[in-house]
Amino acid sequence: MSTFMDDYKSKLVKPEAAAGIVKSGDYIYYSEFTLFPEAFDEALAARIEELNDLYLRSVCFTSVPKMVLKDPEKKHIKMHDWHFGGHSRKLHEKGLCSYIPVTYHQGPRIIRKTHNVDVAVVVATPMDKSGYFNFGISNSVCGSYMSKAKKVVIEVNENVPYCLGGNFESVHISNVDYIIEGKNKPLIEVPPIAEQEVEVKIAKIIMNEIHDGSTLQFGIGGLPNVIGKMIAESDLKDLAFHSEMMTDCCVDLYKAGKITGRKKAIDHFKMSYTFAMGTKKLYDFLDQNPTCASYPVNYINDPRIICINPKVVAINNAIEVDLLSQVSSESAGTRHISGTGGQLDFIFGAFNSSGGKGIIALSSTYKDKDGNLKSRIVPTLAPGTVVTTPRSIVHYVATEYGIAFMKGLSTWERAEALINISHPDFRDELVKEAQKMNLWVRSNKIK
Repeated sequence: MSTFMDDYKSKLVKPEAAAGIVKSGDYIYYSEFTLFPEAFDEALAARIEELNDLYLRSVCFTSVPKMVLKDPEKKHIKMHDWHFGGHSRKLHEKGLCSYIPVTYHQGPRIIRKTHNVDVAVVVATPMDKSGYFNFGISNSVCGSYMSKAKKVVIEVNENVPYCLGGNFESVHISNVDYIIEGKNKPLIEVPPIAEQEVEVKIAKIIMNEIHDGSTLQFGIGGLPNVIGKMIAESDLKDLAFHSEMMTDCCVDLYKAGKITGRKKAIDHFKMSYTFAMGTKKLYDFLDQNPTCASYPVNYINDPRIICINPKVVAINNAIEVDLLSQVSSESAGTRHISGTGGQLDFIFGAFNSSGGKGIIALSSTYKDKDGNLKSRIVPTLAPGTVVTTPRSIVHYVATEYGIAFMKGLSTWERAEALINISHPDFRDELVKEAQKMNLWVRSNKIK
């Protein structure tokens, strides 16, 4: 440890010194999700006027880089995000952030094959007795960026939980160039979204598809929390968890004795994940907990890995589904909202799992800005809308009116099945539109 501390002291610098290594034209990586490097970003923003052509990447910025706000004309820096949250969405609408399309499990391979990385800035735990800094709750593409980086900067935050692996969950001090002792701000918390009546109805339908020994994957949003609550109160047993994202409901399921991992074919007894977002309850649960295993996303989201576990039930949200069964979960027309994330990976992987089910879940309707009720099941997607899951991959679609199985169905059979789980107020019009599209939908088959 004394040797490691000597190295630590020799590499410890002020944020201004670490930011001083950045030069014009550099490609910079910031660690993902809630692990935003506040101290480094503030120091780099102070010298933004002297730099040009910087290129910043991360996964789902949960804070706005100060240097981007100081450069509304994009003369000095261009910001790119692998998955849009609220901040990137708003910046994108102002022309200040661009999306990187990705099938999530391919992210690390894309980085290693195609990305230049001059400076990687990673928020991590304090160094442990073996000389390692742990990446905590964000491990998806972090290791791949660090392996490509010419310079690695660690910003220490004492509030980061030490998350056991897995692999690529830590970096040794011998592979670090500079260390900053950061501001030690508490991690950003993402409280569970208050449950809505429509989500309760959808969750009750999906509960029929979950059985003893199922391996769970949850996407983002309020629905997983509702399903998690129902599972905790159910008679289900020996469930497993293998998901890109871990949330508060996973803690509740584990403490209720529902998740044991006993039936998993790989990572027995482990709750496997690549990043976590939630409240302090979740972060405390993850800290030094050998029940949980942090892996990079090229492992967790690889469909070839997903399908090894039995009865995978993958539950992911969508914005719209058209009558051809194309799923959009990331844009409304040309308005970019989120990203592909792990939806495509898990819908594909779940189908190949023994007894697996990949479920796209959405409410049948929404209200537009003028308060008008609109259907989320539409004849065709609006021009510019991104297809997240193609019709050839879609397995199940669920709304509050039921669940529709898609595999092996013809185009007109899919359209009928989708109309039957659409809101009743829109079914007649959807039938007419389907017939115009030569989908042969029969009105007497619509319930």
